[in-house]
Amino acid sequence: MGIKAALPKYELYFYTSVLALAVLWAASWIYEASSENVDRKTFKESVQPGWTYFGRKMDVADFEWVMWFTKFRNHIVFALSGHVIFAKICSMMAPQHRSTVYMVYGMLAVFCTMGLTYMMLILSHCILLYSIAMVKQKWLCFVAGLVSLATFKLEPVSSWQNGFVTGNFDLQDVLFFGGSGFTIMRCMSFALENYEKKDGNYTFLDLLKYNFYLPFFFFGPIMTFDKFHVQVGF
Repeated sequence: MGIKAALPKYELYFYTSVLALAVLWAASWIYEASSENVDRKTFKESVQPGWTYFGRKMDVADFEWVMWFTKFRNHIVFALSGHVIFAKICSMMAPQHRSTVYMVYGMLAVFCTMGLTYMMLILSHCILLYSIAMVKQKWLCFVAGLVSLATFKLEPVSSWQNGFVTGNFDLQDVLFFGGSGFTIMRCMSFALENYEKKDGNYTFLDLLKYNFYLPFFFFGPIMTFDKFHVQVGF
């Protein structure tokens, strides 16, 4: 809203230069620290050949890094490939139902990954925050969203909710907190956009289509509901 104007070129160049220098400075610290400690016995098992094109060895001590670049990356590629394929088929055959197909596929992917009880947990937060969105009070939307986020951090509520995930697999905690946290933020965005809507309200189905869009579900990025609503085409 309001007047939008581009920043002057010299200001953009200045910001870019400062950012580039800061990144290079930080990279030089990392390079220096790794060079000094590469031969320490403590780190011997955590350093393996890998970055041959840089002439450097690879740190494999980080569990999440190893998981991303081994088997978990393959699951993501498979899931997102299915998302693209089904969306393309739907766009050709029934483009008016494209957003619904996105939602159904996203819900199935979350269900297969995290289980039915986790789905019920996510849906309960969606129902609660949707109900609050219908009140159309901006301060209440913020408070409810922040309280919902806090429940994933504060004990014993956090452990109780974590118990809704069935099974035990690598990166389970990351997916649980990522999917839950981003769900709350998407619900807050939906609630705030519904507050701005002058004629009527958005539907609960609109919220589900927005929340269960698979490319954004677990790790974001956050696209506000108004932009998503326009781009996906409800």
